[in-house]
Amino acid sequence: MRIFDPEELRKLKKRSEKPENGEVTIIGGSDLFHGAPILSLTAASRVVDMVYFSSPEPSFSELALQLKSRLSSFIWVPWEEVGDYIQKSDAVLIGPGMKRYREEKLTPHYAKAVHARTARGGVVEYDQDGTLTKFVVEKLLRQFVDKQWVIDGGALQVVDRKLLPKGSIITPNKKEFALLFDIHDTETLDKHAPILLGEALDTTKFEGVIVLKGPKTYVESREELVVVEGGNNGLTKGGTGDTLAGLTVALAAQNDPFLAACSASWVIKKAADELCEKVGTVYNADDLAAKVPEVLGEYLR
Repeated sequence: MRIFDPEELRKLKKRSEKPENGEVTIIGGSDLFHGAPILSLTAASRVVDMVYFSSPEPSFSELALQLKSRLSSFIWVPWEEVGDYIQKSDAVLIGPGMKRYREEKLTPHYAKAVHARTARGGVVEYDQDGTLTKFVVEKLLRQFVDKQWVIDGGALQVVDRKLLPKGSIITPNKKEFALLFDIHDTETLDKHAPILLGEALDTTKFEGVIVLKGPKTYVESREELVVVEGGNNGLTKGGTGDTLAGLTVALAAQNDPFLAACSASWVIKKAADELCEKVGTVYNADDLAAKVPEVLGEYLR
């Protein structure tokens, strides 16, 4: 285990004058969480040449036009064409703002939902929205198994972990990690995160990168464990994880997945710390997304 050194950001690919700086597709959004993908789009569009965005919710095409008034640097893709754009993309993010499962609404504590899931042999009761998310996510992961995936948010909360593709990056918070890997005691996770990360990789045979978000972010693959320090409690606000996911997929489009995951995590924490120096923790995810280019740009010049 080692602490991430920000000088490693200099290993990231610099921009070329030619149009070969990466293309990504972002899939997400809903009428309930319509702001989440705009944060991912904002972060990703600062790095790659082209960002495509689509949502499986029929109502979201109208919302996408409204989002265009806030951010113009993405291309809206009708859902029936999303496969073509995934195929041409260097990396794909799925999950920001997608609706989730019933049990989060019904149980007062997330750990109880995890226990209930495990007690029933891994069976989770889904409502209509959660079922749609699960169907879409798992269908695309099966169809494009060789694509570079970043899986976040609602997608993480419904996907069968056996379908996580080799080489994919998953970005769970503590609760999502506990649900995905059947960990009953989240307090144990707080104290023994590196051990539990290793056990999760060993027992599930997952061959990708786990980014366990928290006061200390742990980035682990089967070969390496890195701790990303920094940040402040302003990062507990909604949307900061969506910003991280967008930056991660953008960096993963042209770089090694492990380096991309570590670098994105560090940049987000550094951006949060610089905001905190100016305004304390009175900032939001929009401020964070806007701060990312200042931090990352220093290392990509």
